[in-house]
Amino acid sequence: MLVFKSERMARRTIMRKEILTILSALSLSAGLSAQTVDTTYIYKDRKDSLNAAVFVGHQENSISRGKTLRTELISASGLQKMACCNLAESFENSASVTVGYSDAVTGARQIRLLGLSGTYTQMLDENRPVMRGITAPYGLSYVPGPWLESIQIAKGSPSVINGLESMTGQLNLEHRKPTEEKPLFIQASMMSDTKADFNLTSAWQISPKVYTIVLGHASGNFKTYDMNHDGFRDDPEMLQFNVASRWLYYTPELQVRWGVKAVKDRRQGGMDGYDKDRVRLLVSGPVEGSGKAGVLSSEPWGTEIDNRLLNAYLKVGKPLREDGSSSIAAIVDWSWQESDSWFGASSYLARQRSGFVNLLYRNMLNQSHDFTFGLSGTFDHIDETVAKFSYMNIPDPVVPAAERVMRPYSGISDHFFGGVYGEYTFHAGEVFTSIAGLSADWYKGNGFRMAPRVTLKYSPVEWFVARANGGRGLRYADPVADNIGVMSTHSGFAGDCMDRLLEDSWTFGGNMTFYMPFGADPSKTYISFDYFRTRFTRQLMVDYEVPSPSGAAGEESGVRNIYFFDSDGRRSYSDNWQIDFYVEPFDRFTVALTGRYTNARLENYGGELVEKPMISRFKGVLNLQYKTNLSRWIFDLTASVNGSARVYNFMRNMKDEDGSPLYADGRTPVYPLLYAQVTRRFRGFDVYVGVENLTDFTQRHVLVGGRNSSGELVPWTPGFDASCVWGPIMGRRINLGVRLTLWRATKND
Repeated sequence: MLVFKSERMARRTIMRKEILTILSALSLSAGLSAQTVDTTYIYKDRKDSLNAAVFVGHQENSISRGKTLRTELISASGLQKMACCNLAESFENSASVTVGYSDAVTGARQIRLLGLSGTYTQMLDENRPVMRGITAPYGLSYVPGPWLESIQIAKGSPSVINGLESMTGQLNLEHRKPTEEKPLFIQASMMSDTKADFNLTSAWQISPKVYTIVLGHASGNFKTYDMNHDGFRDDPEMLQFNVASRWLYYTPELQVRWGVKAVKDRRQGGMDGYDKDRVRLLVSGPVEGSGKAGVLSSEPWGTEIDNRLLNAYLKVGKPLREDGSSSIAAIVDWSWQESDSWFGASSYLARQRSGFVNLLYRNMLNQSHDFTFGLSGTFDHIDETVAKFSYMNIPDPVVPAAERVMRPYSGISDHFFGGVYGEYTFHAGEVFTSIAGLSADWYKGNGFRMAPRVTLKYSPVEWFVARANGGRGLRYADPVADNIGVMSTHSGFAGDCMDRLLEDSWTFGGNMTFYMPFGADPSKTYISFDYFRTRFTRQLMVDYEVPSPSGAAGEESGVRNIYFFDSDGRRSYSDNWQIDFYVEPFDRFTVALTGRYTNARLENYGGELVEKPMISRFKGVLNLQYKTNLSRWIFDLTASVNGSARVYNFMRNMKDEDGSPLYADGRTPVYPLLYAQVTRRFRGFDVYVGVENLTDFTQRHVLVGGRNSSGELVPWTPGFDASCVWGPIMGRRINLGVRLTLWRATKND
């Protein structure tokens, strides 16, 4: 067992408290203390550990009790419940955040919060905006789970300090720190489908003032699996490399944080033998639009994705008073990405350069009054080219019906938005807290926009907390990147598919939490109720269900257009209710139960108010965990039930092999999912084995399209669509993994 000398431990504790005090004061890593989860716990010693200096966090999934904004925390130990490999796989034990596939061929995952697409949730890396623009479709897979200390989920309209792109909420990622006592951490796992994952982190103190941590990741899926026998890979073959370096320079007078991250990701999905170069050659006639689709009938259909990402950041903070009550800070972030994607005969080629600057001044007048003022600006340069393969019924004798049409779309857009903001926080002891913020920003091409946000917390007694927040959200839509699944269809594009519309929304909601005096630890037993409503005043809508312009003939052949259009006063809203219950009935056994109901509706292109398709109405999650003494054995079980969702109109006629309708009532079935994991801990060494999707439930007929006389899918047909995913694609999978931790020893170890 590793033991630290008391004097050395005390010295390190004092130093870390100083660091964390400045962190909080400067809003550099944890943001404003009123808005985000306190991260000071990451430096405490674990009492129930096999080692004396093992990471200790809050309970695995919890609602922050003391914070003004309703914040859900998934700690490092909570992330380990699912043996998650990346951020997209980190929310299976959460009902607040739902993760689904954008399509059945690329492996791209997307979150949903408050019943809306993850594009409306602001993603933050220690309070730096990330996963914007063309990075969004695959960004969740670029954050390895073992790199994280915690995930903080804030619903509604958080602080204006981090920008206004948080329409449904924020997800803030806290990475492992340069100051942690781990010179080496290794995690490796292997799935039964041969998907492998390897992660390494190493933290070092270079000098009395300089700390660093290096993070590495490699993952790959090297074997083709087609468990549903539709001729398409269930999961794309892929190879990904991530590397990052984070640094800290600290003195009582100055703190500087900086770092870089690079990602290389390549994946291939669809049918074996797909050759994008051959396909493009076959559909390229001497005259644009002259090639015939018939020449492709014998060619495999597939996807090929090649992404490259580079990110760098700098944070500088300086206290203006010794007690940290007044401080100034600057945050600078720059990113570059290239994305080359091919979908059958279609392609999406994009380049993006982005910059973000935030300058802020904070002044705590006393325990009751706190002011923050700042300047911020964001710049995006995006170069996109879309070559969309589609089938059209063209009434022209020269161009027969159902010919190949390659419609090119391209454009370069430079978007800038920035301005000033201010935020005032009032504390009336532990009973009442209010935060009022206002941001005034200029949007290129759209002029000035004012955005107020308000957060309230009221706790008249120790066992009850009520919260409410509301405000305005603004973001630029990226039509194709935000809806990457549209590329995996043979539908044409109509409307403004390249127009980066400035979307506008208002979100209001509240939470009530009751703490109850029972269980092994009554301070952790609670029941919580949420309600949030998001309403758009302007939104880029994407409608898959507009009738074919060619009428009935086009409908029968499967010819469709996907319409991109400005909502222009059309209704679009989402209502979200949630209940959470947490209890520890006896020592080392925890029960977490969550239920969520969503009513999301929009006014479609035809002016009809309909339920938003492919969004489940409800979700329930039960998580059980038991730990033996000293946490030598850890048993985790997560069960969820997922409610039905309205399918697209064109899916209503889909039939099973026996001829029975798949969606007789126009809705998906209710289905369960079950996850189990057993972990055995040794000194500095963990071994775990888990099962994902234990019930082996998968969506039937993930791919929509014509079939031949033998019932085989024929992808080169007008109605082919690989974006209609509502459930699991992969069946039962077994995961075996290890975690190795090397602790920094002292002279007496």
